[in-house]
Amino acid sequence: MIYLVTHHGLSERRACRLAHLQRATMRYRAHPQDQLVVRERLRALAQERPRFGYRRLTVLLRRELGAVNHKRVYRLYRAEGLSVRRRGRKRIAATSRPTISEPTTIGTAWSVDFTHDTLANGRVFRTLTIIDRVSRACHAIVVDTSLPSARVIREFERVVRTVGQPEQIRVDNGPEFISQALDSWAYQRGITLDFTRPGKPTDNGHIERFNGKFRDECLSQHWFLSLDDARQLIEAWRVDYNAVRPHSALGNLTPQAYCIQQRPKSPPL
Repeated sequence: MIYLVTHHGLSERRACRLAHLQRATMRYRAHPQDQLVVRERLRALAQERPRFGYRRLTVLLRRELGAVNHKRVYRLYRAEGLSVRRRGRKRIAATSRPTISEPTTIGTAWSVDFTHDTLANGRVFRTLTIIDRVSRACHAIVVDTSLPSARVIREFERVVRTVGQPEQIRVDNGPEFISQALDSWAYQRGITLDFTRPGKPTDNGHIERFNGKFRDECLSQHWFLSLDDARQLIEAWRVDYNAVRPHSALGNLTPQAYCIQQRPKSPPL
């Protein structure tokens, strides 16, 4: 283009027409941006959240710095050597699974399960995790050395008083969930206990995925000195999960932001 203009005396418009080129393309001048700010903030976020990949880090960067290209973040992410090590996953044979209807209204269905971990002194503790299947919000993570069915019922009552009563609770076939006490409580409340098939944790995939992230980003990242220390750190992670951590299934919104977005608006006066 420049050759045609300078050596043959053609106008810029004529030269672009002959070269089948847009004039905007010829006039474009690169404006390189300073990557130092993005690089330093990316490094800091990755250090704070070592189990986040570049996609979630991109969401956090956009919240702070505005429009940031995800490909640019990926290049910096690789250049800084921040790639998260993938953990092996057991291969499962591809078999047909029954279609399970999923709720569409926030607050109508919970998923509940147990996890466990160890304190610094070697004592094992358990956690009861309760999430909403639509908003993915974590209503509670109960931490104690023993969580029998009576304690599970008390925690359910506490959460019901806080966020309201669900229509259905999906649980596995653990002894705490198949007890007569919990069955009687659910019947009196008009709540359906939806049991998964034995040996089929994928029937309760929402809580299984949540527990995987919970272990990856919280349990495996901390050395709990005592039961109170575990409760404080786990509760802090739960609050961060609901209010800060972007969730890919919600369009990178947080569960809290998703609930606000889905809340029905009052009609105009």
